[in-house]
Amino acid sequence: MLNIHMYSSALSVKGQGVGSAYSELINLLKEYFPDKIKIVINKLGKADISHYHTIDPLFYLETFLPGRGVKVGYVHFLPETIEGSLNLPSFAKKIFYKYMISFYKRMDQIVVVNPVFGKKLENYGIDADKITYIPNFVSKKEFYPETQDKKEKMRWKLGIPADKFTVIGVGQVQERKGVPDFIELAKRHPEIQFIWVGGFSFGKMTDGYNELKRVVDQPPANLMFPGILDRNEMNDYYNVADLFLLPSFNELFPMSILEAFSVGLPVMVRDLDLYHSIINGYYLGTKDVDEMDEQLTLLQHDQAKISQLKEQAYAGAEYYSEERLAKIWLDYYTRLVKD
Repeated sequence: MLNIHMYSSALSVKGQGVGSAYSELINLLKEYFPDKIKIVINKLGKADISHYHTIDPLFYLETFLPGRGVKVGYVHFLPETIEGSLNLPSFAKKIFYKYMISFYKRMDQIVVVNPVFGKKLENYGIDADKITYIPNFVSKKEFYPETQDKKEKMRWKLGIPADKFTVIGVGQVQERKGVPDFIELAKRHPEIQFIWVGGFSFGKMTDGYNELKRVVDQPPANLMFPGILDRNEMNDYYNVADLFLLPSFNELFPMSILEAFSVGLPVMVRDLDLYHSIINGYYLGTKDVDEMDEQLTLLQHDQAKISQLKEQAYAGAEYYSEERLAKIWLDYYTRLVKD
């Protein structure tokens, strides 16, 4: 049996995709491999593998202790992906970014959640042979299509008419996620209901906090900000919507897109280069807020296109299914110990 020690503080801050990815992996390994993998969480002890999901300074110090086994770092962000997320003084950014890369260099092996960032890590001086791409995934037991009756009841609870076209976005309320464009679209389309699920996970450190906070406190009549929700509430909110929209300017591998896929929700995004290598063929891409505006005008009256996008979403969910990823993770861990 593989003895794997997991280290993470991702769940201490609600509303992060990093926490969702961590929870999904722990649940996956416990469900699929109870007789093959022993998981120990945030406890020191002799291990075959020490898997670090977050870059806490305490975890960094622990990497120097004996008995760590193979040290695996899970890369959910890089310095360039922090831009637009946190508003830090320039000197603090330099220190934080230097520490981040130092943490990754301490690892024996690195897992990236998209293929693009492998090359970026090489540019930071990390050997390509240490880097493995394993994508995110979500559980179909947590994210799935609800019955029509359940959808209508949830809409009634939120005060949304059954026939009103509804758009949902999910993520932290910050500049990088494109929330200002989401707000702008709500202003341009008063006939559409908009919902943004998420909040200021890092409080006033969030980039653009003051301006965004004013809108969150007093949003347009057709825009809801329910805040940071428990994970077990998210499926209902996805099922209320007709379309998922993520206008992010920079991403690693959004868990929210996979969650929308699993629900069978049509997905529209700002067409980042990253998406071409991870979800190509499963979404509707747009270049800017004006093109999002045009597509919203069309989609709310085009059921055939919505149905097509639903089929693409289901195809995306199948490709990133937990069954396929379970085998990939077991093979990866087994190979590390064997090597």
